[in-house]
Amino acid sequence: MFEQTFKNIDNVLWKDAGCGSELDYIEQTSWVLFLKYLDDLEKDKATAAELTGKTYKNIIEKQYQWNTWAAPKLPDGKIDYHKAMTGDDLSDFVNVKLFPYLKKFKTDAESADTIEYKIGEIFSELKNRIQSGYNLREVINCVDELRFRTHAEKHEMSHLYEDKIKNMGNAGRNGGEYYTPRPLIKTIVKVVAPEIGQTIYDGAVGSAGFLVEAYDYLCHTKRLTTNDVTTLQKKTFYGKEKKSLAYIIGIMNMILHGVEAPNIIHTNTLAENIAEIQEKDRYDVVLANPPFGGKERAEVQQNFPIKTSETASLFLQHFIKILKAGGKAGVVIKNTFLSNTDNASIALRKELLTSCNLHTVLDLPGGTFTGAGVKTVVLFFEKGSSTKKVWFYQLNLDRNLGKTNALNEKDLEDFVTLSSSKGDSENSWTVEVKNIDKNTFDLSAKNPNKKEETALRQPQEILEEMKALDEESADILNSILEMI
Repeated sequence: MFEQTFKNIDNVLWKDAGCGSELDYIEQTSWVLFLKYLDDLEKDKATAAELTGKTYKNIIEKQYQWNTWAAPKLPDGKIDYHKAMTGDDLSDFVNVKLFPYLKKFKTDAESADTIEYKIGEIFSELKNRIQSGYNLREVINCVDELRFRTHAEKHEMSHLYEDKIKNMGNAGRNGGEYYTPRPLIKTIVKVVAPEIGQTIYDGAVGSAGFLVEAYDYLCHTKRLTTNDVTTLQKKTFYGKEKKSLAYIIGIMNMILHGVEAPNIIHTNTLAENIAEIQEKDRYDVVLANPPFGGKERAEVQQNFPIKTSETASLFLQHFIKILKAGGKAGVVIKNTFLSNTDNASIALRKELLTSCNLHTVLDLPGGTFTGAGVKTVVLFFEKGSSTKKVWFYQLNLDRNLGKTNALNEKDLEDFVTLSSSKGDSENSWTVEVKNIDKNTFDLSAKNPNKKEETALRQPQEILEEMKALDEESADILNSILEMI
C-alpha cells in the first residue's frame, strides 16, 4: 500500500507548477509525511501516558494538529470534506499560518536535542512549493492513508523513504551526493564495528545513511536496556550538513528509522578551523562519504594546515582531527587520493600514515556509485599510532555495476570475512609502509596476486566514464568561474 501511495503522490506533484524534479518531489513529500508521522507519534505517546495513569500534553496546538486542518474525520473515519480546506484556503493556511507557527518551535524549544527543536529547524529550512491548493489536498489525502503506529509499518515506511532518496540521487547529476549504496554502508559499519556508548559522527551527513545503518547495527548487536535506548536516542549519533535539502532529508530519514531528535546541524563543516577542535568536540567513530569533485575557495582552505581546493581532502583532514585517540573511521574517497602527485595529496597521505593506523583499504569497482563514474576506495583507520602495514582488498566482480545491476551485500561478503584476519588472496595483499616511496607516499592499489587481463570494456562503461569526466570538468570550470 505504501509503495502505491508514494507513486500516487509523485503523479500529483508531477502536474504541479511548483515541483519540477525528483528533488522537489521528495522535499514536498517529506514535510507532509513528517506532520502525519508526528500526529501518529503524539497518539502513541498519549496512549502510553494513559496506560500509566498520566496525562500527555500535545506538542502541537489543537488548530495545527493533523486531524484539525489536514484530515478532519467523520464518525466512519473518512475525511470530512465540509471541514477540510482545499484550493486557496488550504494554501493560505499552510503558507501564512502553519509554517510560521512550526518555525517558531526552534526558538521556543528547551534544548537542541528535543523533537520540538527539530520541528522548528525543519520548517525554518523548508517552504511549501506546491502551488495548487487542490494538488496539496490530493497529496494530504494520500499521506493520510499511511500509518506509523506499528513497528512493521514504520519499518516499511523507512525502507520506502530510502528508495525515494535513492531515486533522487539517481535523478541528480552527482548521484553519490545524496545516496551511498546501502550494501556498502552496511559493510563499512560491520568492519568498523561501533559499540553502544561510543559517539558516531558524519561531517558530510547527506541523507544520513551512515548514521541510520549504524543505528540499525547497534539495535541488533544485543538486547537493549532502557539506558541503551536513551544513549542511542540522545548521545550517539552526530552529523553536519551544508545543503538545506540534504539536511532536511537526513533528519527525516533518521526520524523515520526511529531516532526522534537527531543531532544533525545545518552548517558548512569545512568553514570550521580544525585548529580550534578541542577534546570535547571529538568522536569515537567517523563514518562518512564526503563529496568528491567539489572545489573550495581560498578562505575555506585557510582552516586547514594542508591547503587544497579538493573538498574530500579537506574533509579527510577534518575527520583525522576530530577523531578521539583510539577512534575508528571508515571513509569513502576517490581512488586517485592514493596516487595523486600534487603536494597536498602527498602531505595528506603522509599525515594519515603517521598519525593513524591505516589498516585496511577497500578498492571498489567503477559503477559502485550509480550516476557517478569515478572509482573510489574506502579507508579504514584508527587514530593514535602510525601505520606499519596496509591490507588492501580489490573488489573484482564478474559483471559491470549500474542502475539495473547494483552492488549487493553478497558481493562484499569475502571482504568482510578476510578483513578480520587480513589474509592474502587473489583479491587481497599487504603493503609494508617501510617499503613505500618516502617522497611520494604512493599507496596505489596494484594487486600483485591478480593476473593482468586485456578484456575490452563494454561501450556503456566507456560512455559512463566519459560522461562522469565531462561532468567533473564542468564542476571544476563552474568553481573557477565562481571565484573570478
